[in-house]
Amino acid sequence: MLTGGGDCPGLNAAIRAIVRRADQHNIQTYGFRNGWKGVLESQAKQLTISSTRGLLDRGGTLLGTSRVDPYREPDGIGRIREALDVHRLDGLIVIGGEGTLAATARLSEDEGIPVLGIPKTIDNDVAGTELTIGFLTAVDTATEAVDRLHSTAESHNRVMVLEVMGRHAGWIATYAGMAGGADAILIPEVPFDIEAVGRHLKHRAGSGRDFSIVVVAEGAEPVPGTLELAETPKDEFGRPKLGGIGHTIAHEIEERTGFPARVTILGHVQRGGSPNPMDRVLATRFGVKATDLAQQGEWGHMTAYVGGVVRPVPLGSVADGLKTVPEALYRVAEVFFG
Repeated sequence: MLTGGGDCPGLNAAIRAIVRRADQHNIQTYGFRNGWKGVLESQAKQLTISSTRGLLDRGGTLLGTSRVDPYREPDGIGRIREALDVHRLDGLIVIGGEGTLAATARLSEDEGIPVLGIPKTIDNDVAGTELTIGFLTAVDTATEAVDRLHSTAESHNRVMVLEVMGRHAGWIATYAGMAGGADAILIPEVPFDIEAVGRHLKHRAGSGRDFSIVVVAEGAEPVPGTLELAETPKDEFGRPKLGGIGHTIAHEIEERTGFPARVTILGHVQRGGSPNPMDRVLATRFGVKATDLAQQGEWGHMTAYVGGVVRPVPLGSVADGLKTVPEALYRVAEVFFG
């Protein structure tokens, strides 16, 4: 098995579940260090019940992780096959987000490599499943931040802008904003009009509510032509390095309303810490199901949570595109703006 991409709460719970279930099937399990990087370098160690004790409530990942993509590495596919042969492995369980699972799907469909996927990401944007490991804990963290900001915002009659993660999908912002009673939620799926946001906050103040909470996803974008955003630098993988839009929003609110605004960027604290009970259970269910699929030779699937049931879906489901916040859900949140 491996964990790839960004870390999140619940990864260790999934690792623990795979090892426990595999032991019941008399299957030996190995973990590759640091995601696909460890596979390409054939860095694997055997995992046992003893070596995975105490993992259930621990954040992070025992195996480490990286954003290495085997399709971007020299002879990546050949090196994966070699690693499986060297360690005499029947197949590979990949715990990852949209990017990691997209590569996993290609390995299954194009290369015929026996792989299974388990979806994890705090962004909750993997297609084919209603929930991903880490999302609900991240919502807890963000909601607590909204709750705490409420008291200081009200005490100082300020606008508090909370920036949360969400590159292409605003699930954390939407859920935490709704749960925390935010007065405006800005997400990538619904371009915002900063003038309308300012008018809305002025209306609140005119109604005697002299403070406001604005939750913004890092990937939120304005209606074209309404606000100029600074050019975003790229990381080593060519992806935009997001983070900081909260400062722009706060500045624009101050300029348009005259209200003092402060920014809190929650950042990587959303990825860390102990998983909540729901994520522990979800990760455990995913791990057990994936191991059962491996034992049955049912490769080429991803575990998915659909309607309260954990079931396999084709890995190709990931290629259907990102799972974004539906407009209907955002409109429910919008009812409570102000």
